Parts: sequence; structure tokens; C-alpha cells
Amino acid sequence: MLNENKNYKRTDYCAQLSELDIGNEVVVCGWVDGKRNLGNLIFVNLKDRTGIVQLVFNEGTDEDVFSKALSLRSQYVVLARGVVRKRSSVNKKLKTGTIEILVDYIDVLATSDVLPFEIDDDTTASEALKLKYRYLDLRRPVLQKNIMLRHRIVKFSRDFFSDNGFLEIETPMLIKSTPEGARDYLVPSRIFNGKFFALPQSPQLYKQLLMISGFDRYFQVARCFRDEDLRADRQPEFTQLDIEMSFIDSNDVMALMENFIKGLFREILSTEVPTPFERLTYNEAMKIYGSDKPDTRYDLKIKNLNAILVDTNFKVFSEAVACGGAVLGINAKNLASEISRKKIDALNNWMKENTRLSCFSWAKVQEDGTASSSYEKNLRENEAKMIRENLELKNGDIAFIVASKDKLVAQETLGALRVKIAADYNLADKSKFNFLWVTDFPLLEYSEEEKRYIAKHHPFTSPKKEDLKKLDGNPAEVLSDAYDCVLNGFELGGGSIRINDVGLQNKMFNLLGFSKEEVENRFGFLTEAFKYGVPPHGGMAIGLDRLCMLMLECRNIREVIAFPKVQSSADPMSEAPSDVSITQLKELGLSIK
Repeated sequence: MLNENKNYKRTDYCAQLSELDIGNEVVVCGWVDGKRNLGNLIFVNLKDRTGIVQLVFNEGTDEDVFSKALSLRSQYVVLARGVVRKRSSVNKKLKTGTIEILVDYIDVLATSDVLPFEIDDDTTASEALKLKYRYLDLRRPVLQKNIMLRHRIVKFSRDFFSDNGFLEIETPMLIKSTPEGARDYLVPSRIFNGKFFALPQSPQLYKQLLMISGFDRYFQVARCFRDEDLRADRQPEFTQLDIEMSFIDSNDVMALMENFIKGLFREILSTEVPTPFERLTYNEAMKIYGSDKPDTRYDLKIKNLNAILVDTNFKVFSEAVACGGAVLGINAKNLASEISRKKIDALNNWMKENTRLSCFSWAKVQEDGTASSSYEKNLRENEAKMIRENLELKNGDIAFIVASKDKLVAQETLGALRVKIAADYNLADKSKFNFLWVTDFPLLEYSEEEKRYIAKHHPFTSPKKEDLKKLDGNPAEVLSDAYDCVLNGFELGGGSIRINDVGLQNKMFNLLGFSKEEVENRFGFLTEAFKYGVPPHGGMAIGLDRLCMLMLECRNIREVIAFPKVQSSADPMSEAPSDVSITQLKELGLSIK
């Protein structure tokens, strides 16, 4: 039986009370998080989003209040009024561990069934069960802390950009489908049967139109949607911090974002981020790290061995060099004793499953100088010696070498192996936040599948001015005025200076293989707008979910999203996506095959 409500209102959150409140009458609300019945004394832990405070009931309490305290069960929702007093026994684990509330009134606002799992950060419940009951999972302190810190990150972001002259402007959620990259989520129109809206993959075109409109500094905390395969750091619907600026160059954008990140980390984590960030060109990043989003918290830098092996008799290496490919190596220092032959075989199997090459070569030198290798017997003595010198292979080290007729394949493979070894042997300093900019990406990349060039970033990215003359003869050599912000091996966000000349934009569409009809159909509203004075402009977007994940050192992006999807893009809690009625389908002019 619920108490008759006397219309008391909450005066304080549970864990915001302190010794300064001793003697004060307070009203708190929350969920029962544990009870101890000592006969003449009842202790109840009451929890809300701020934490826990202890409620005390004794035999001197009103008989009805004491009876209600006896009836309390885990996760009942209650309102309690009482006087704050000093605790006789301190609980150092609680923020409120020196005080308690002697209750003189309690109201049971809602009861609760037995929970499907314990509301505890150390729960052993499966991920599937926790996601099915996500609203209960969100009561766990660690997730509540994550969501509240996410709020602070978003608030700081809004304040920072507002203070720097940006306007927050919302762009449409129902837009025209302009497929180029990831797949769109489509929304059928009831009024225009047979036609579809798309959910935005980003606000890209609209924020460029805002620049044409004269809103020279725009930002938005934007919801975006991409129908793509999921990973630990991706979701089908996600949030990005989106900005665009006019009358600037790429250095202006990067400087602004460095100041934003510096302030954000100081405010949220009390951490000083050094600026300016390190900068690497795309070619440098691939050459040194085998990745365009390198983790620089550990060494394992890639060395090119082509010059040593150009005349070798070992065909695995010589053919790669002769075909314009690469033989590349890394030295995993001090890991020779850790990486046994069994572990080498396991790494090779991993490589077959996760990269475009099927095997690597290796050499190790034990601490006592004993050496073994999978490739040195095939080389001349001086070649083997020069490889060791080039890789700086010393006692206790193990080297890994890959060879491919395609240099990019070799780089990407060794880059992936580099990350795998670092993860397996905890090489990264987890106390560090290593930021860097990767710049000067190729403007285009050739798709063998589509037999045409596709945009490395998107079709609106401007080429570097000094490369404009190459567009007609050597488009594959053209670099873009684009930049990615990388943090600890994750692409935090990316952007570019945009094309603001209609002739250059049409040339870009032509290079991408679009006919005039396709351009008009997909982007006609943009090319029309380009006739009316487009300022030079650029911007970027930061993945807000990913930023929160990395700042809070979470293992999965789901830990910073209130209601995330699973790997299949489904929602186990609401059971979306779901069937719809025949009536709804008829209204939309659709049928299911």
C-alpha cells in the first residue's frame, strides 16, 4: 500500500548532501539500493543519479513510518523526509559516508518486481540482457557517470563555439538521397508515393548552403545516420559536432579545433593537452605507421627495406621490389621472449583473417644472442646483416617483415600488425592523449569495383591549389586540402576546405564519372546555389560519441550512448526494426516481397 502523499517536494539530491547540512530538514527521492534490518534499527541506502545517502529508521520513529520501512524492497521508488545527522560509523566508500538522514516521513511512490540482473557495476549479466533492459542498465553508476559527463562535454562545446561567434543552426533530417559513400537510410513518402526522403549521413550540403546564405560561422550538435557495418566505435545513428566557417583556410580550422580540444580536456578531465598538435601528411603517416590514423603512444615504426633487397635472390622480396611494391619491417623491441613460435603462428593466422596478405617473415634474437629467423637462410649474409642494422634488431628483439607488389597493401598490413602487437602486449601508455593532424590526403582513389575514381573524402573537398593543374592529366596525383584529427589511433573527426567555384565543382563531378543528368538529379540545388556568390569556406566534424568514448576510456561506444544499437543495427530493448501493418504499407504505396 502506498503512503498518502503529503505533497512534499524534493529539496536535495542524495549525494549532494554533506556535513554542512547537519541539523537541516531535507526531502530526498530515489531508488532503494539496499536495506539492513537490525530489529530496532533499519538502514536503507537511497540512490539517485548523484549517488547514495543512508536513511535511518528507529523504533522511536512513527509506527507507520517504521512499518513502511520494513516493507521496502530493492528498487522501490521512495520519497523520504528527515533531519541530517552525523553518522556514528563512517563509510569511506560513499561521498555521503559521514552523514545520514533520520527519517520521520516516507512515501512509497512505486514498487518494483525482482530485477533481471543486479544494478551493479560489477554485474555478471550478459551484454544482451543488459541491452534488453537498457533502462535498468542505465541505473548503474558507471553508465550514469558516462551520460552525465557526456552532457558536460556537449554543454562545453555549445558554450565554446557560441563564445567564438558561431551560430547553432539546425539542418533538416528528411533530405534528398545523394548516395556517394555509405548507404542511406531511406524514408518512404506517403504523399509522394514511390519517392523517398533520406536521413542525413551528415549536414554537409546544408552547412555549405548556410555559408552561401551569409551565416559565416555555423555549428550544430547533429544527428547523422549511416547504413553500414558496425564496429566497436561505430553506430548506425550517431552524433557529430559539426562546424563550418567562411573566409578561412585549413590552418584556421585546425587552430580553432586545437583550442576547443585543449579547453575541453582541461574542463572535463583537468588534463593539459599540448598544442599545436603534431602534423603528418597522409604519405608520412602511411610510410611510418601504415595507417592514416596512427597511434603514436608507442614506437614500432615501419622501415622500408627495398634498397637493401633490390638485388636479392629471395624472390618473395625481390619480386615485390621489382613490381614497385615494398618490403617493410618493424622491430618489436624486448618482446623476443614474450612472442613464442606458437604466438608467431597465431599472429600469422590472425593476419590471414584480417589483412590482405597471408603471411609475414620474422627474425628474433634472444637475450643471450641466440638467433632464429624464417627468412635469413634465403638471403646473402650481408643482406641479413643490413636488415638487422636497419631495423636496429638487438638482443631481446623480434622483427616482422611483410612484402607485397602493392606498396599500400604492405603498409596497411604492417600497420594492422603493429596495432595488434601493441594491444596484445600493452605497449601504449594509457595515461596519454596523443593528438595529431593527418593532412594532404589524395583527392581521389580509383575503385576497381566501380571502374572509376571516387572521392577520398567527399565530392566537395577542394584540391590543393598547387595541384589544380594536375586535374586534367594526373588526377590520381592530386592532393586535397583535407585534414583528419586523430587521437590514440582513432579518427576523431575530419574536414576540408570546400570547393567554392562552380566550374571546379563541375570538373570534380566529371572526374567522378557523373553525367550532367546525374549531377542535376543529385546535386542540382547545390550547383544552382553556386551561381550566386560562394565565399571560400571549410570546416570539419568531430564524432561526439567517439570523443566521449576516448575521453572516458570506455571499451565500446555503447557505453556513452543512452540507447545504443547492437552489431546488427537492431535495438534489443524496443525490438526495432519491426514489422508494420498492411494499412501503413498501402498508405506509402509499398509492398513487401
